[in-house]
Amino acid sequence: MFRRIIYTFFFSFILIGFATAQRVAIVDISTLLEKLPDYQTAQTEIDKVSARWRQEISQEYDKIKSLYNKYQAEQVLLSEEVKIEREEEIMNREKEVRDLQKRRFGPEGDLFRRRQELVSPIQDQVFAAIESYAQLKGYDIIFDKSGSAGLLYANDEYDKTEEIARELGIRN
Repeated sequence: MFRRIIYTFFFSFILIGFATAQRVAIVDISTLLEKLPDYQTAQTEIDKVSARWRQEISQEYDKIKSLYNKYQAEQVLLSEEVKIEREEEIMNREKEVRDLQKRRFGPEGDLFRRRQELVSPIQDQVFAAIESYAQLKGYDIIFDKSGSAGLLYANDEYDKTEEIARELGIRN
C-alpha cells in the first residue's frame, strides 16, 4: 500500500513536469558578436582610439620623467624656493596626467562612452534577433553561455514580479 502511494506520488510529479515543460535554449553572445562585420569594425575603431590615448598618456608620463630627472640633476644647485616650485610642477603634471587617464579610461570615461556608442546598436540588433527567434520557435527562456549577459529572453508568462509585489503589499 505504502509503495503504491510512493509510486503514485512520484509519477504525479513526473506528469506535472511534462505538462509545464519550458523550452530553454542557450546562445553564445560573444561568438555571435565576433562574427558580425559591424562589431569587428567597431572593435577595431575602439582598439585604435584606445591605443592612441594610451600612447598620449605614455608620452605625458615620459615628459614628467624627463622633468624629474632634470630636477634630480640640478637639485643641488637650486634654491629651496625653486626646488619647491619644480616639485609642485612635477606633482601637478602627474595629477593632470592621472586625471586625463581617468577621463579616457575610467568607468564612465571616453572609452566607455565610445564603446557604448559603437557597440550598443549592434548588441540591440542581436538581442532583437534572439527575441524574434525565441518567439518564432516557441522558446520560453534563452540564456547566454558566454556569461556576459545571463538571461537574454524570457517569456513574460514566467515573470512573476507583479505577483510578488502584491505579496509584499506593493501597489502600482
